[in-house]
Amino acid sequence: MPIRVLLADDQLTVRAAYRMILDSQPDIEVVAEAANGTTAVAEARRLRPDVCLLDIRMPGMDGLEATRLLAGPDATQPLKVVIATTFDLDEYVHTALRHGACGFVLKDCSPALLIEAVRAAAVGDSLISPSVTVRLLRHMADRPARPRPGTPPPYEPLTPRESDVVSMVAQGLTNDEVAAALHVTLSTVKTHLGSIQRKLGARNRVEVAAHAWQHGLT
Repeated sequence: MPIRVLLADDQLTVRAAYRMILDSQPDIEVVAEAANGTTAVAEARRLRPDVCLLDIRMPGMDGLEATRLLAGPDATQPLKVVIATTFDLDEYVHTALRHGACGFVLKDCSPALLIEAVRAAAVGDSLISPSVTVRLLRHMADRPARPRPGTPPPYEPLTPRESDVVSMVAQGLTNDEVAAALHVTLSTVKTHLGSIQRKLGARNRVEVAAHAWQHGLT
């Protein structure tokens, strides 16, 4: 079954561009569009798409509030939400992630990154636009490393290849770029990331990158 996507953006041209990009993929299908957050929430609850791709600034209810209603802690049946916006303000990124978003990309990102963000969200992973990731993680590097409560320290050392993957993720490279740099397959990169997350007690690639910046592994 293809990944079913709902698009929400107040600009028709943007929705048309997203639809063209996503519908060109054999494993992705756009099932609905919305021009504002209120309609997006109603349609998402009715259709239960695999991924909701939301803009932030929309008339009526904005994308951040729509994200909270669809994916936040109080959502009874949370959906997967990816934010796609022109604005990469730190406040927006933190709010989106706090409200349950599992992806944050900029509208000027490449079609490949947009597609990867949708695919990552569909399988429960997180992807944040590399330019945003690097800036946020550099800011985090100035803070002392503190493990998340209840998370044990790594009980297995990373292999040299896993350390390479961690370093590249921390620099904002996508899975495809890591695979190309290491001359391995995409599935191999995903296998390494799964092992790394298990060893570090990280929930996703964003926390892997944060660990690298906080421990000087970049």
